[in-house]
Amino acid sequence: MLPLAAVALAGCFGGFAPAASVHGITKIVFDTAASEKVTFAGATFGPGGAVGTYEKVRGTAYGQIDPNDPKNQVIADIGLAQKNPTTGLVEYSLDFFILKPSDLSKGAHKVFYEAPNRGSKQYGGFAGMTGNANNPGAGGVADINSTANYPAFLLNKGYSLVWSGWDAEPMSSTATDLVKAVLPLAKNPDGSAITGPMYEYIVNDNATTKCAATYYSPVTVDTAKATLTKRQSMTDTPIVVPASAWLWGGPSSCTTSSTSTNTNSISFVDGSAFQQSWIYELTYAARDPYVATVGFAAMRDFVSFLRNAKTDSFGTANPLAGDVKSVATWTNSQPARLFNDFVWLGFNQALDGSKVFDGHLNFIGGGNGLGINYRFAQVGRTERNRQNHIAQTEGVFPFSYTTTTDSLTGKTDGRNVRCTATNTCPKVMNLYSANEMWVKSGSLLTSHPNTGADLVEPDNVRNYLVSSGPHGSGATNTTSAPSSSNSQYGSQVDALPLHRALWVALDEWISAGTAPPASANPSVAGGTATFVPTNGAYSALGIGAVAQADVGYPNIPATMNKFSGLVTVRNYWNFGPDYSKGILANIPAIPTGNFYKSAVPKTDAYGNDVAGIRLPEIVAPVGTSSGWALRPAAFGGKADGMDGAEGAGQFVPFAKDDATKVAGDARPSLTGLYGTKDAFVAARVAAANALKARRLLLDVDATAYGVNAAKPITVAPNPYYPGAYSYSAFSLP
Repeated sequence: MLPLAAVALAGCFGGFAPAASVHGITKIVFDTAASEKVTFAGATFGPGGAVGTYEKVRGTAYGQIDPNDPKNQVIADIGLAQKNPTTGLVEYSLDFFILKPSDLSKGAHKVFYEAPNRGSKQYGGFAGMTGNANNPGAGGVADINSTANYPAFLLNKGYSLVWSGWDAEPMSSTATDLVKAVLPLAKNPDGSAITGPMYEYIVNDNATTKCAATYYSPVTVDTAKATLTKRQSMTDTPIVVPASAWLWGGPSSCTTSSTSTNTNSISFVDGSAFQQSWIYELTYAARDPYVATVGFAAMRDFVSFLRNAKTDSFGTANPLAGDVKSVATWTNSQPARLFNDFVWLGFNQALDGSKVFDGHLNFIGGGNGLGINYRFAQVGRTERNRQNHIAQTEGVFPFSYTTTTDSLTGKTDGRNVRCTATNTCPKVMNLYSANEMWVKSGSLLTSHPNTGADLVEPDNVRNYLVSSGPHGSGATNTTSAPSSSNSQYGSQVDALPLHRALWVALDEWISAGTAPPASANPSVAGGTATFVPTNGAYSALGIGAVAQADVGYPNIPATMNKFSGLVTVRNYWNFGPDYSKGILANIPAIPTGNFYKSAVPKTDAYGNDVAGIRLPEIVAPVGTSSGWALRPAAFGGKADGMDGAEGAGQFVPFAKDDATKVAGDARPSLTGLYGTKDAFVAARVAAANALKARRLLLDVDATAYGVNAAKPITVAPNPYYPGAYSYSAFSLP
């Protein structure tokens, strides 16, 4: 992970001094060189071009917040944040990027907002865009995916698209057009540096990386004052790397790879590389934390400015002034966890008391937060069943939007509590995958953390499992052998068509009050999920195993697929006495021997999840898709199967016919299951039409399932299957 930039904001308004009484966004500056009055090479959008052309607006916004305002006092270390010495206010700045109809009167008067994921835009696949995702329009019409089922999905609906910075962590210096924020450091009252314990988790799935950048500056570069360990597998005992064998910076420094102006990195004295896929862990004393949650305030204030302001404090016009009737978000991974916390911490209430966002479509955040509201936050870090279990702060109570009482913490809370009190709750759709259930204890989104009992969700919330889905959207990829850290092909479950239908449903929920599709979640009580054991040998490491019989996963020969039952165990950690203040004395945290009650989905006889939204590739399968996957030995995996392939799911294809089945494979062949290709296509079409009837697929996406099912199916040679096969038709033997 890249290092943290030390930033200071006093006087950031560049000679323009806004009044101390002005809170929120005070100044916007347009980047005229990067903006375009007409973008996408003059392409027009909407039915018959009714929306017209689009304009690109880029720039920087500056803001300030009162650290004594109750809406801001939830921010960890806000009292220690650097302040303008004249006004006593905390200052920030953020990049913004807007695509809007050139003539706003022709648009939908609605905003699609995406919080950048580590500075990057990720909306392309969902929105039918291609080309340079971080600078849409730069490639002209080539940035519109003409082969997509819904090219320029959002532009053709007339949305204004907005991105704004919230994240101050440094990012890759080789990436371009990132959307970032500049946030204040926290300092002791006398101005001296704040110090504290820090932990870094380092894995490189290659044999060439020779340095690793750290989040924060060390108090000292004396390696004897820090500890670096390594281990091949999570279940191995860490080996201490001698202090004399590594150094801070040095000849293999990776300072040139970061956007930071205060880069730190570690490397080996002899210039060697980190061992491929080995787990390195670094503990050290760090200095100069930044006040990360000010990024939430910056997002709140900027979106509120777009909704409500005519001009900034200096008379510069709001580019969306008077146009915005609603704002909804779409997120992917990290920003989904962001909005879980954004709502929970009360930031959907603007400084004037109004609502900021009307709705959220959160993808693959599950029940986890961002781990942001802490001193020495590491918002770019995320945990899965091979990484960060012993240091992560994203998987902590509360997990659900439903209010619950946690017997372990003694707290009663839920993500909806603060917004309910202020009448500012958004409509929320949580779309999570089977991968979140296996590697992020995603069931805690919908079940009680201590009993595992199903929760009654609030009226403003819907939760949907993408059955057998990976952390992301899968695709048919059986034309080449599996590679890298996944021992199998990736899951074939593609959630993007589901996104588009749910986006339309969210819009209708916000604008017309039309109830969205019903939630679809696994349930232990309903017989579609099974509890995760917490009494395993490695539970204190945050990993365990679920019995194959409990899941219902079919027998597949070990030469083709290994079922280890690897799963995340959700520990209740001891972070130290000041945890409630956002200060972590124990990092890594200390296991308490107590756990939360999570569950994973059960499967059908084919190995596909029985609960949730079962897309056509699961209802009419050509193999087994799973939300989990295991690492091969070359990438850290061991025979015990206790090393996961992180966010990847997997796919194990059916044999073409009974004659080519491997002995011991309990699953049917394609011919045994369908008989003919026409019958297979018909099954896919029926599954798609059933989802369309439930408002879970749009027309063109539903039709595409039949078109794609009619195409040839190919499985390439690889280490796991008895041979390659390719065919466009099949029949009973």
